[in-house]
Amino acid sequence: MQLPQLALPPATPRRIAILVGALLLVYFAWPFYSVPTGSRGVITQFGKIVGIEGEGLAVLPPWQKLSNFSIRAEKADIENAEGSTSDTQPVKVSMTVRYSIATDRVAEVFEKYSHDGDLSSYVQTATQEIFKAVTAKYTAPDLIAQRAKVSADINAALRDKLALYGAQVINIDMRNFAFSDSYMHAINDKVTQEQLRLAAENKLKTVEAEQKQKVAIAEAEANARKVQADGEAYANLAVAKAQAEALRLQNAALAQNRDVLELRRIEVEKTKAEKWDGALPSSIYAGTPIPFLNVTK
Repeated sequence: MQLPQLALPPATPRRIAILVGALLLVYFAWPFYSVPTGSRGVITQFGKIVGIEGEGLAVLPPWQKLSNFSIRAEKADIENAEGSTSDTQPVKVSMTVRYSIATDRVAEVFEKYSHDGDLSSYVQTATQEIFKAVTAKYTAPDLIAQRAKVSADINAALRDKLALYGAQVINIDMRNFAFSDSYMHAINDKVTQEQLRLAAENKLKTVEAEQKQKVAIAEAEANARKVQADGEAYANLAVAKAQAEALRLQNAALAQNRDVLELRRIEVEKTKAEKWDGALPSSIYAGTPIPFLNVTK
């Protein structure tokens, strides 16, 4: 089965012109606009800002125009920012600054600085100026030793500076400071010398501690020997005193009992005489007493 064919009116120049005019009218008079996430729509009328639209759909009359303005976080890279310390040492640093446009200042920034929210050129210039101003307050050693404070000073000063452009600083990523090669060599030599000095001091302290320990041990041993000698001397003195006292008591006893001793001696001699059989000893040694000798017989 063959379908019937629709007959289209022939295209004429007049009809083509009407169609093109209609398309142009729709294009220029299209009232619907979209503001993407992270943006604001700046509405201008004959070049003048007349309003700010939030994210989403915006309906405008044909005589107004909408420009999308980013309020997302942007970044500006600053390579080899140059400065000089208070002791005239040149220094360089590379930084990345992340920032965004304050939502209540979109119209001001759009009018004065940027139609799309990109302030990277202003941020780079401001960061260079701030870095020079901050580093001039520090000596080179302090710039290295107090890096956290230097970073905080740059951050605070840059916040104030970028606020003039309607931007707010999110964070600053600052890489290592770079000094001249000669100065870096001098720093390395100084660090090496300091490490050697600390090592020598630690070794000296160790030797001194060992010597003190040896002296303490020797003194303790000497004190122990002295205590032992004192103890022995005291013991000997006590013994000598005891012996002398014993002799004194014995002498006193003997002095008081001489008659008793003499009586005991007589009794002993009597016992010997009673037991003598009258015979003289066959051998007499010098000093040997003869019990009795009756010369009358």
